[in-house]
Amino acid sequence: MKPAEPINSCRRFFAARYTNRKAAIEVRFLQMIARKLPIVSFSCVLVSLLSIALHAQMRQHSPKDLPPAAYKLVSIKVTGTKRYKPEDVIRAAGLQIGQVVHKADLEEVVRLLGESGAFTDILYNLDYDANGTKLQLTVRDSKKFVPVNFDNLVWFSSQELFNKLHASVPLFDGEAPVTGQMVNQISDALQALLDEKKVAGQADSRRVPDDGPTEAVRFTVTGLHITIRNIEFSGADPAELPLLVATVKQLQGVEYLLPTLRALADKNFLPVYRERSYLRATIGDPQAQVVSTEDEHVLVDVTFPVHPGKQYKVSGLEIVGCKAVPEDTLRSLIHLKVNEPANAVQLEKDLEAVKQFYGTRGYVAANVRMESRPDDSRPIVHYLVRISEGNVYRMGELKIHGLDSKTTARLENDWTLRPGDVYDSSYPGRFVEHAYKEIGDWKTSVHESVDETDRTVDVAVRFDPTP
Repeated sequence: MKPAEPINSCRRFFAARYTNRKAAIEVRFLQMIARKLPIVSFSCVLVSLLSIALHAQMRQHSPKDLPPAAYKLVSIKVTGTKRYKPEDVIRAAGLQIGQVVHKADLEEVVRLLGESGAFTDILYNLDYDANGTKLQLTVRDSKKFVPVNFDNLVWFSSQELFNKLHASVPLFDGEAPVTGQMVNQISDALQALLDEKKVAGQADSRRVPDDGPTEAVRFTVTGLHITIRNIEFSGADPAELPLLVATVKQLQGVEYLLPTLRALADKNFLPVYRERSYLRATIGDPQAQVVSTEDEHVLVDVTFPVHPGKQYKVSGLEIVGCKAVPEDTLRSLIHLKVNEPANAVQLEKDLEAVKQFYGTRGYVAANVRMESRPDDSRPIVHYLVRISEGNVYRMGELKIHGLDSKTTARLENDWTLRPGDVYDSSYPGRFVEHAYKEIGDWKTSVHESVDETDRTVDVAVRFDPTP
């Protein structure tokens, strides 16, 4: 068949290929050469091109003298995809064993799979004989998928929502392709679920971030005010429960947004357990329960499932890579003791103190990493602290902004860290405290510019009047 001429209203075209030995149809999704041409409706271009090709070829090569039963699907085989289960692809294609397959069915199959955006290539092979039709479907997965997040679908649990969406959109697996119609399909399915629940809200989608490549898709129900009444914790021990409750009092009456609550769990709830040596503790996704609905106001109670796990003790602490600073000095900065509970929160603070200590000796680029080696059977944990000291940096230029020339000159003279001196990262803070005594209470900011080539640190101190 003669190659199709480029169409100036699309970026892609389709080719159909048939064998002489059997009535086989292969439809392949190819990329258009002219990338800068505008995009038009996928289904419109697909149906138009495919109809022309199939009509001419099937009329010439259609199976002869076969009973009607020969056109019924007796098997469907899916190959090529590494992402989806064959049964999900078959459902997305609208195919069923026993159905009669004609040209229009092929067009619909390609349209449904192509519009989803889940595949870049779609190829069919239909094998007819007197016992029925065997279909082989070969697809190639699209390259980029992004997470799909739901901000405030409080009428469903996370698993219930996923199951319902997957039933309506078979290729939805928690992520969506960045191209195609799957995001719109999910939005339509969400709206249908809301309508079924008689929820007077609108399912809206937004790609994140607003500018640049899409990294996620967020769905939000708009038109309603969903606020939190109470927050509870299931599975929490009585000893930790008061500490958890104290962190959420300010959330009563706040708008329900799942990403905000998830971030709060990581920032405020988990440290309660990690500080008490529950190193494997996890906080599950919050579960919302609708308490009342009045007009556009929805009130919910929220429950966080807590899984504390076991408490760990320290079996050992090893420090490697320290050369410029004695190991005993570094150990004095770390509060962990062997055979005592492993306070992971305190350890993080201690490692930051180690890094700051190196900075006071000019090692401003020192890297301090911690590796934990837990033994869940005992349960104990061995810590390994790896240090890459790097090079010594020296003082570069000092610039003071925001003050009159006389005061600036006086403060520059008070700055005792001269160019070429080994840099002390703690000195700018001490200098600011000294400046407060000289000029009073100003709003102060310090910016350090590290020059890796010259191994110097330039410091800019800015003073602004307090409001």
